[in-house]
Amino acid sequence: MTDATVKGPASYFPSIEKTYGKPVAHWFALLDGVADRKHMEQVAFLKTSHGIGHGHANALVAFHRACAQG
Repeated sequence: MTDATVKGPASYFPSIEKTYGKPVAHWFALLDGVADRKHMEQVAFLKTSHGIGHGHANALVAFHRACAQG
């Protein structure tokens, strides 16, 4: 038996998709457009422009930035 529990920012993804009705890929595409901004500026962008809650926005940004770094 394997431990398939998702941890870290990705653990928020099912809730984000259910709450906001869009796949996380949608939010990552938006973050691509503001990739030049700092972490908290990207969080603020999702919160103010798209109504995402702080925890969800932070999880999306953290995951997106980690993936961009390779």
